[in-house]
Amino acid sequence: MQNTANPRFQQLLLWLASLPASLQLELNQLETASSDASFRRYYRVPSTDQKSYIVMDAPPAQENNTAFIDIQQRLAQVGAKTPEILAYEPDLGFMLLSDLGTQTYYQALQEQPDPAAVQALYRLAITELVRIQGADTTGLTVYDAPRMLEELGLFEQWYIQQHCKTELTAAEKQSLDQLFQLLVADNEKHGAVLVLRDFHSPNLMMPTDADLQPGIIDFQDAVIGPITYDIASLVMDARHTWDEEQQLDWAIRYWQAAHHAGLDIDTDFAQFHKAYELMSVQRNLRILGVFSRLSIRDGKHHYLDHLPRLHQYLRQVFTRYEELKPLRRLFDRLENKQTVLGLTI
Repeated sequence: MQNTANPRFQQLLLWLASLPASLQLELNQLETASSDASFRRYYRVPSTDQKSYIVMDAPPAQENNTAFIDIQQRLAQVGAKTPEILAYEPDLGFMLLSDLGTQTYYQALQEQPDPAAVQALYRLAITELVRIQGADTTGLTVYDAPRMLEELGLFEQWYIQQHCKTELTAAEKQSLDQLFQLLVADNEKHGAVLVLRDFHSPNLMMPTDADLQPGIIDFQDAVIGPITYDIASLVMDARHTWDEEQQLDWAIRYWQAAHHAGLDIDTDFAQFHKAYELMSVQRNLRILGVFSRLSIRDGKHHYLDHLPRLHQYLRQVFTRYEELKPLRRLFDRLENKQTVLGLTI
C-alpha cells in the first residue's frame, strides 16, 4: 500500500472504493505498477477472483485524458490489443483499466531471451505496427514541419547548451538550421498514417494469451505523421541497441508487410531505407534534448544512460549521407574528436 497521507492518493482510494462491488478490488493490495516521463502514475490492484487491474492516475491539468480515450478507441477498432477502459473519473483523471501483463518487451530483453524468441516477438510487433497504421486518423493532430522544427529546438536548448554546456557558432547555427529544414522536408514527403511516436520496447507488452498479440501502451500522444516514424522507433530503440544487420532485417519485413496491407509506402526499399534513417535522425536528436531536459530539469538522471546509444544510432546514419556532414562535424566537436580524411578518430 502506498503513502495514504498523500491527498491525491486518498482521492484515488476513495474513487476506487466507490466502484461496483462486483469488481472485487482488494484495495489493501494496491501497488505501484510503473511511472513514466510524464505526470502519469500507474498502480496494479488485484481482485478476490484472481483478476488484476491497472489504475491510471493522470492529472487532467497535465495530461490529455480525452486523447487517451480517443486513441484507445481508434486502436481497438482495428483489432490492436490495448487496455480496456473499465471506469473513468474525468474531473480527477483516474481510470481503471484491464491489465495487459507485467512484462514489457524491454524487460524481457534484459533477461537475454533466446535469439529465436526475440525474432518471433519482433515479427509480432511488426505485424501489430502495420495493423495500427491502418487506424482511422480523422481529426488527429498533424505532425507537421513546424512541430518537427520546434522539437529539434530541444536538441540545441537542452542537449547542446544545457547538457554539453556549449554554444553554437554562427556558422554552425546556420548550417544546422538548413539541415533541419532538409530533414523535415524529407520526413514530410512520406505517407501519412497514425503514428504512436513511441513504438518501442518499453511500450510493447509481452503476449499473454493464445492470440500472441503484443499489448500497446502509452499511445495517447498519437498523431498523423510520416509512415517512417514508428519503424525507426522500433529498430533504433533508444533503450536497446540493435546492430545494422538486425535493423535492416526487421525494416525489410515491415516494408513487405506494409506493401501487402496497401499502406502508402515507397515502392523502392532503398528509398524507404534512407527515408526512415533520416526520420531517425530527427527523432534521436529530439530525444537527446528530451532526455537531457528530464535529467537537468526533473532530476531523472537515469535517462542519461541512454545517450551513448543515441549517439551510436546517429553516427550510423550521418556518416552515411553527405547532406548530414554538418551533424558529423558538430558531434566531433562536442565529443572532442578529430576528423581526418573523412574518418572520425
